[in-house]
Amino acid sequence: MATAVGLDLGTSSVLVYVTGKGIVLKEPSVVAYDRSLDMIRAVGEEAYLLLSRGDANLTAMRPLRRGIIADYKMTEEMVRYFISKAIGRRSVLKPKVCLCVPSDATQVEVKAVLEAGYSVGARDVELVEETVAAAFGAGIDAGKPSGSVIVDVGAGKTDVGVISLGYPVVSHCAPIGGDDFTQTITDYIRKKHELMISDNQAEEIKIQVGTIYPLVNDLVMEVTGRSAKTGMPEMIEVSSEEIREALTPVSDQIVEAVLTVLEQTPPELCADILARGIILTGGGARMRGLEPLIAAKTKIRTMTAKDPERAPALGIGKFLQSGRSSYLSPI
Repeated sequence: MATAVGLDLGTSSVLVYVTGKGIVLKEPSVVAYDRSLDMIRAVGEEAYLLLSRGDANLTAMRPLRRGIIADYKMTEEMVRYFISKAIGRRSVLKPKVCLCVPSDATQVEVKAVLEAGYSVGARDVELVEETVAAAFGAGIDAGKPSGSVIVDVGAGKTDVGVISLGYPVVSHCAPIGGDDFTQTITDYIRKKHELMISDNQAEEIKIQVGTIYPLVNDLVMEVTGRSAKTGMPEMIEVSSEEIREALTPVSDQIVEAVLTVLEQTPPELCADILARGIILTGGGARMRGLEPLIAAKTKIRTMTAKDPERAPALGIGKFLQSGRSSYLSPI
């Protein structure tokens, strides 16, 4: 029996699902490009390690931006690399490949994803919309006629969809995600405290004290960086409340995406949604305060999936086993 492979192609990471094995890979969606040789030197985790050495000839390239293909050639190489690594380079049988696409993918983008799949030698390529995959991966029986709301917060985008009978009834994709929270923190610290910090430091702030909903007890942490005024190392303290205020413009866009979908939801599915609540998936779902913020703005019970980061990839696995030909809304 030929192998079936599912790829959740994200802005920051790629997860690969192989039938009979489950999720076998999770690696950065980055390519190390050598300008002096005009060639790709490494992909994924190998590229990340190579780039960390500080080679001036190497450039970090992200073929996927906001969940769509930004560089076709590099995406093709990345997909080929991950499939080969997942099933082995010596595999004789061509695999069936399933790929996730954002809810707002255009016909041109869908065609590019399909071509990327076939270009690596797949015998068949299927596409599944992100929110549908996330719903199945979150453990929701999305194939039933009742409605379910999925909010999939990725690194570069947020997909919101109402799923019923295994298909998206209403969907909306906002170009905002977890990376925007991190970048906003970096910009805020530089502007407010005149301190230059690294992306890793901003990520740590997000994890340790970051929130988008008021906390009962304010959190505080020390942050070290380089002073923009003196150029010398400097330490400051930041609180969860000031980070919340800085992140409000980003969190407001996520809430707006959810409200947009709810306002377009058919009345016959509203009772189901009130009963089932809103399910959060994606790595960004772990952002502190996201659950209570959406619940407060929508007046609908909101909860995070048990394994939010892996939900879309797990859903692709269920899709591959279902035999359905497509889980895409009309484009």
